[in-house]
Amino acid sequence: MTDRRTFVRGAGLAILGVSLGSSAQRTGTMPRIGFLTPGPNLREPAFWQGMRDLGYVDGKTIVVDRRSAEGDFSRLPGFAAEIVKNRPDVIVAIASAAAIAAKEATTTIPIVMVGSADPVAAGLVGNLARPGGNVTGTSTQSTAAVGKMLELIPQFLPGATRVAALWDPVNAISQQLRMGETLIAAARLHLFVRIIEVQTREDLDRAFAALRSARPDAVLISADTFFLANAGRVAELALANRLPVFGTGRVLTEAGILASYGADATVVARRSAAYVQRILKGAKPGDLAVEQPTKFEFVVNLKTAKALGLTIPQSLLLRADEVIQ
Repeated sequence: MTDRRTFVRGAGLAILGVSLGSSAQRTGTMPRIGFLTPGPNLREPAFWQGMRDLGYVDGKTIVVDRRSAEGDFSRLPGFAAEIVKNRPDVIVAIASAAAIAAKEATTTIPIVMVGSADPVAAGLVGNLARPGGNVTGTSTQSTAAVGKMLELIPQFLPGATRVAALWDPVNAISQQLRMGETLIAAARLHLFVRIIEVQTREDLDRAFAALRSARPDAVLISADTFFLANAGRVAELALANRLPVFGTGRVLTEAGILASYGADATVVARRSAAYVQRILKGAKPGDLAVEQPTKFEFVVNLKTAKALGLTIPQSLLLRADEVIQ
């Protein structure tokens, strides 16, 4: 009787494996990766570099089914549904919005999120240590970075009291988390924060035109998809209007804003590739702990400071992980 029960249980697990497991393992074909992104951003090339480092190349060792919303987040649910119909072995979702769309489209296909701001608050995983369900991956935890960057602003600009925070409401969940952290930190630091919604490049131009007249002491942006894609334009507008801009990612500082504090999104993206590998080798996403960044970087662009006529305190330059000359 014991042997029979063992056999029946094993058979049940085998059937479950057929329904939820890798189609590549069933057919002997190359693994199929569904790739969902809100639009072109720096996390994409970093993730694919991580995949190449592990030996995964589209058309040679894997097949990639890519969908990009090109900045229109409303298209993500439809694209997620299309990817699911093609029965990939793993879905890779860039940032929270894409991961949420993928999760709503399937509860069985493994999903690897790349750089979600707060996956627990977004409802993507039950907890970070044991996510449960079909979603795992990496988190940037940039909500805390926003508050930390806000704390640094008065150290750059003694006497600063007014900050304009640019917010893209399209990526609602992660941005609401960041705005919440911003307002909490602002109250603690006795700063007045004006929130300005920005969704397009035209909005960005109009926002800086308004800021040119309002003259806040500083401008704060997050390392979200829209601002990463338009980092160069933000830096250009900041210099043209002589406004110090602070952010939560080194990519923004490299593009020309004054300073940033946050996790390196490209490092997070590269490390996400390891989750794909482990799942393709048979691991269950619910058993894989979500990885959080262990190092946050403080980067200062001294060239931008000089262009704005600002003198950065030596104490800040000594604390910086990198000073861009």
